[in-house]
Amino acid sequence: MSIVVTTSGDVHITLPCRVTVRQAEDFLREKSDWIAARRRRASLIRLRHRQLIGDGPPPSRKNAEEVLRKRLDHLARKYGFPLNKVTIRNQKRRWGSCSADNNISINEKLARLPDRLIDFVLLHELIHTRIKNHAKEFWLELGKYVDTVETLRKELRQYRLDLL
Repeated sequence: MSIVVTTSGDVHITLPCRVTVRQAEDFLREKSDWIAARRRRASLIRLRHRQLIGDGPPPSRKNAEEVLRKRLDHLARKYGFPLNKVTIRNQKRRWGSCSADNNISINEKLARLPDRLIDFVLLHELIHTRIKNHAKEFWLELGKYVDTVETLRKELRQYRLDLL
């Protein structure tokens, strides 16, 4: 049996077929303190995230796409990165990705972040057009374009895709 508390505060329990309703109820009662603590933590995460993002409406998909394409094109030209196909998508788990063919996919939700984080993610994907992994060489290369790689990585982790 397993329990997951999502950032939205929902509780999901997974049960093997052989488990009875009574066993499941006993399991939930036994884990009630843990569940309550996780739900409080999820509430704090949501609150902190709202403070970061603000209460304004998100940019329209069209506006987000325009902003992100323009910024990506600018950075690619400025630093001489090759660009192939670019797609802007509403992704659930990634800010962006770069394929082996240098096709870059960017999450439209990125447009809701501060400019420094937008540039960080876009440069991250552009560097993948040259270095296809996250080895030490990749991070050193990213450091040539961004002064505070670790600070920006930490800051980016505060923004939750599942809450945007």
